[in-house]
Amino acid sequence: MQDILKKLDLTDYIDSFSKLLARDKSIILEGDINLHYKLISELSKFDFKEPQKILNLDRALMHIQKQGILKVDEIIEFIKIIKYFSYLKRFNFDGKLQEWIDKIIIPEDILKICDYFDDRANLKDGVDQDFDMIKNAISKNKESIKQSLYKIINSPKIRTYLVDSQVHYVNGEEAILVRGGFNHVLKASVINRSNSGFFYVLPHSTSALKQEQSDLRNKQEEILLKICKEISSLFEKNLMFLKFINKEFDRFDHYQARLFFAKINDKNFIIPSKKAQNKLVDFSHPAISGAKPISIDFTKSVVMITGVNAGGKTMMLKSILSAVLLSKYLIPYNAHKDTTVGNFKSINAVLDDPQSVKNDISTFAGRMVEFSKLFTSKNAIVGVDEIELGTDSDEAASLFKVIIEELIRKDIKIIITTHHKRLAALMASNNEVELIAALYDEENRKPTYEFLQGTIGRSYAFETASRYGIPQNIVNKAKEVYGDDKDKLNELIERSSDLEKDYKLKIQKLNNEIENMERLTRNLKEEKENLDNHIYSEKSKLHKEYKDARDEAKKAIKAKLVSQSHQHLNISHQKVTQIETQKIQDVVELKVGDRVKYRSTKGTLVSIKGSKAFIENDMGMKVQVKLSDLQRSGNPPKVKQVPKKATLTVQKPDSGSVTLDLHGQRADEAIENLDKFLSDALIAGFDEVLVYHGIGTGKLSYAVKVFLDKYPKIKSYKDADAHQGGFGAKVIKL
Repeated sequence: MQDILKKLDLTDYIDSFSKLLARDKSIILEGDINLHYKLISELSKFDFKEPQKILNLDRALMHIQKQGILKVDEIIEFIKIIKYFSYLKRFNFDGKLQEWIDKIIIPEDILKICDYFDDRANLKDGVDQDFDMIKNAISKNKESIKQSLYKIINSPKIRTYLVDSQVHYVNGEEAILVRGGFNHVLKASVINRSNSGFFYVLPHSTSALKQEQSDLRNKQEEILLKICKEISSLFEKNLMFLKFINKEFDRFDHYQARLFFAKINDKNFIIPSKKAQNKLVDFSHPAISGAKPISIDFTKSVVMITGVNAGGKTMMLKSILSAVLLSKYLIPYNAHKDTTVGNFKSINAVLDDPQSVKNDISTFAGRMVEFSKLFTSKNAIVGVDEIELGTDSDEAASLFKVIIEELIRKDIKIIITTHHKRLAALMASNNEVELIAALYDEENRKPTYEFLQGTIGRSYAFETASRYGIPQNIVNKAKEVYGDDKDKLNELIERSSDLEKDYKLKIQKLNNEIENMERLTRNLKEEKENLDNHIYSEKSKLHKEYKDARDEAKKAIKAKLVSQSHQHLNISHQKVTQIETQKIQDVVELKVGDRVKYRSTKGTLVSIKGSKAFIENDMGMKVQVKLSDLQRSGNPPKVKQVPKKATLTVQKPDSGSVTLDLHGQRADEAIENLDKFLSDALIAGFDEVLVYHGIGTGKLSYAVKVFLDKYPKIKSYKDADAHQGGFGAKVIKL
């Protein structure tokens, strides 16, 4: 891992990430990367504190397994983990995160241990009575030593030798600071010297108190050892839980470190995708301060980067491999969220010259060793810098062409940088090869650190030599040696690059126009949805107001008194006249001569005066109307026909007959339908109706009879004739 990180210039970046981990570990996060990302996303919704630094507990777990006794500091490390998970359990997490936290069930006896120690890893009062007694005795002993020293300080005999009148704590001992010659008046042991040459001394008169303190501390250690033994025994019984929670803490540690790292400079998580597409969008390599963002599509099997020296080809290669590696291990980085990276099993970088005094191998031979390993690889991505390095360029072009084509068949993605025009030309016809050129600013004579896909780039070796101080006359002679034919080839390459640039600009323009059309389409769709919603709202309003008016009409029909009937009819009429709907219509520009429609009348627009208009209908009549009331009509005018006179005599029939079938209905449902039926029949002007209710159990027949007896607008009713239903039907006179 360290080797690939060093090659890709990611060492410092990964080190800065590792500092956020609560304890040292590999950056590799085992398991389902999509599940890990889901849990990190859910965790990002909550504001939580980062865990304390925790020591590696593998040796402590092994010690417990062998029935050993843990030290206090090892017990404290376990307590830190348990306390942190207890803290996390207070949150109301969502989804998978809550499910995971719920699976961590801390035993009650383990939770009690957490209350034994304070935040400074000291045993709390009340845990052990003997320990508390010794603790108090040590405190009193310290006070006695302090008082004894102050008594010596205030003694007239030693005042001449005192530097100050304070009690100093040196190496955990109480001492006084004196000048040389103090031994004439004080028996004491020197325990240290000050920077000024004075002596920190411990008077012999306090030796007995010191010995008493030492004995008390030994007893305290014995009690503490007994407590550690009890805790270790309890930990042994819960060994499986401790192993589990230790592992789960490492998992959460990975999550929190990645989350806090992503918040620094607003980095993004790019999850490896199973899609065929691979592209970087606005990727900035972390090793470069203020780097120009890189965007590149590397979907094809081979990406061949050519062009100017010192133009960023190697950094482009490293950027692609870096993005793949960081995504593989779920480490956030600076790139646009549209970045898509494949999931590769292995990542290889052939960047350095393998030749050295130690390994006794040539540059080209070393490269061949690296390539030989790739033939056994699967689902790999490899980056090769300066592929033609170390051998004859023409022979290398043929050799590498065959090697690359074989690796393509093995589904291995290759990122290459080269100045090798012959190799680029040989590979250009392959559909699985993407050519990319590093661009050069000829006017300012320096690289632009920008790239153009789809073309071979010039090396600009002569221009680079001039820029870095090679005399111009030498550069000119070199051009002569190089030859006109090859110079013309460079011109063709340059023209190809220019054409490719123009092509890219046109594509960008078309994409912008397509995006604009899609935006307009979305706006029209939203406007249509808004109109549909408005229409639905207005229809609902009409249905309600119509129902209210109809109910009032029913009340009028049912009313026994004429005054009440007229009152309800007036209310119904009032409700109908109050029904209003919002008129929605598109703004239409009309001109004289247009075919228009006014309500149910169609005609031709004759003239417009302000907000008024004159139309001539198809019958030849001119009408003045409001311009806003007109709509465009595409129908041609009707051919005028001479109207024929006709006489129509309408005679109201002596009796009308309609029927209602109530079979199979419940009594309440049937009565409601019968009520509506009779009301409609009265409004329609029927004199007689026929209602089928059936015989059955007689319940429905009885309900109909009771209802008809109370109905005010019925003249009479009787059982139907046998051919009309007999006892199962009623003929009703209205």
